Amino acid sequence: MIPLRPLSVGEILDGAFTTARKYWRTALGVSLTVAVATQAVRTVVTGLWFRDLVDLSALRDQEAASLDELVEALKQALGGLAAASLIGLIGSIIAAAMLTVVVSRAVLGRPAPAGETWAAARPRLFSMTGLFCLVTLLITGAFAVGLVPGLALAAAGNESGGVALTALGGLAGMAGAAWLWIRYSLAAPALILEKQGVIAAMRRSGKLVSGSWWRIFGIQLLATLLVFVVSAIVEIPAGVIELIMNGGSPDTVPVTWPSLIISGISATISSALTLPITAGVTALLYMDQRIRRESLDLDLARAAGQGNE
Repeated sequence: MIPLRPLSVGEILDGAFTTARKYWRTALGVSLTVAVATQAVRTVVTGLWFRDLVDLSALRDQEAASLDELVEALKQALGGLAAASLIGLIGSIIAAAMLTVVVSRAVLGRPAPAGETWAAARPRLFSMTGLFCLVTLLITGAFAVGLVPGLALAAAGNESGGVALTALGGLAGMAGAAWLWIRYSLAAPALILEKQGVIAAMRRSGKLVSGSWWRIFGIQLLATLLVFVVSAIVEIPAGVIELIMNGGSPDTVPVTWPSLIISGISATISSALTLPITAGVTALLYMDQRIRRESLDLDLARAAGQGNE
C-alpha cells in the first residue's frame, strides 16, 4: 500500500485514499456502521432535547428577556450540544480504533475482515476513551486558559482592555491548543498498535512528533481541509433542501424531525466518507515517523515477507 521508506506528503495522502478504496468493504463498512448508529442516536437526542426550541427562539422577539430566561435558554442549548458531542465522541473512538487496525494491515497487504478488526480493536476501546477525553480536556483547557486574563479584566470593569486582552489571549490559547493537538496526534495509533497505556501513548506520540512538529501540522491541516471540502460537497445539498423547507429564510431554522433527518443523512454520508481518510492519514503519519526514526520499514518488510510465504 505504501513504499517501505520515508513517505512524502503525497504518498501519505494517496496511501490513505488507496487503503479506503482497496479495502472499501471493511473501511466503508466500519465508518458507515459507526456513522449510522451515532447519527441516528444524535438525531433522536437532538429532536427530543430541542423540542421546545420555539420557546427559545421567541426570546429574540422580546425587547427585554429576563436573566432567568436567558440562563435557561443557554443551559438548554449547551446541554444539547454536550449530549450530541458525547455521542459523536463515542463514534469517533470506535471508528479510529478499528480503522487504525485496517490501515496497519493494509500496509502489509493483508486483508482486514470486519470481525477480525473488531476483535483486535475491542480490548483497546476503554483506553482509547481515556485518551480521547484526556487530550480533549488538555486542548480545551489550553484555549480556556488563554481567555481567563481578559475575562477577568473585563469583569473588573475595564471592558475595552478586557476585550483586547481576551482577543490576544484567544489567539495564544488557539496556538497552545494547536501545539497540543499535533503533539498528541499520534497517540491513538501508538495505543492501538503498540498496546500502550494512555499516558505512555501520549509520551510516545510526543517523542515521535519531536523535531517534526511543523511537517506533521502541515499534513494534518491539509487532511483537515480535504475532509472539510468533502463534507461541504455532501452537506451543501442538504442545506439547500432545509432552506427550501424553511421558506427560503435563513433566519428561520426550526428544529423539526424532517430537517433533522435530512441533516442526519447528509452527516452520515459525510462521516462515512471522511473517517477512513482522517484515520488513514494519522496511522500513516505514525508509521512514517517510525520509519524515519526507528527503521520500521525493515520490520514491515520482514513481516510482509513472512505473510506472503
